[in-house]
Amino acid sequence: MEFDPKPVLLEGRHVRLEPLSPAHAGGLFAASRDPDIWTYLPVPQFESVDEVQSWIDESLQAQRNGTDVPFATVRSTDGRVVGSTRFLDIRRPHRALEIGWTWLAPEAHRTAINTEAKYLMLRHAFELLGAVRVQLKSDVRNQRSRNAMLRIGAVFEGILRDHMIRVYDGYVRSSSMYGFTREDWIAAKPRLEAMLSR
Repeated sequence: MEFDPKPVLLEGRHVRLEPLSPAHAGGLFAASRDPDIWTYLPVPQFESVDEVQSWIDESLQAQRNGTDVPFATVRSTDGRVVGSTRFLDIRRPHRALEIGWTWLAPEAHRTAINTEAKYLMLRHAFELLGAVRVQLKSDVRNQRSRNAMLRIGAVFEGILRDHMIRVYDGYVRSSSMYGFTREDWIAAKPRLEAMLSR
């Protein structure tokens, strides 16, 4: 089985992960208005739909380059765009990738949307693509994100100190690293399914 992540529609009961496209710009801008979303992200808050469009263009260029597969996160009940996520750092020879660049409008917090999105992405990576490793990372200060990674069954693997410089303000970020192996996914899958069935 070839390990070559491509744009794909991933659909569950609560969320639909649609391949990112220019058509999502307006919905993403509307979803992105809360400044708290941007506290830990590597780019500043979008100030216009044009800025969202530029970000989408950059994301799709990364997709053409083979490093990323970006999605718009769409709430199933009403078709509303509530955020974005992606596969990134795709390492084909090693059958590995990262799930990240995840952000959600506050209205989607404390719902099943993020849990199901991670479930759909992990299932696709391990069961359809044949991944051997999926990693996630977070700004070490982002406790909500770190708790969410543990809750879905990711294994804490350590802290990369002074890992990244945020281009727009020069902040030097340390990153908290988490991962799933194939064995971790086998253990986590039934627990995630039980969480989502509640």
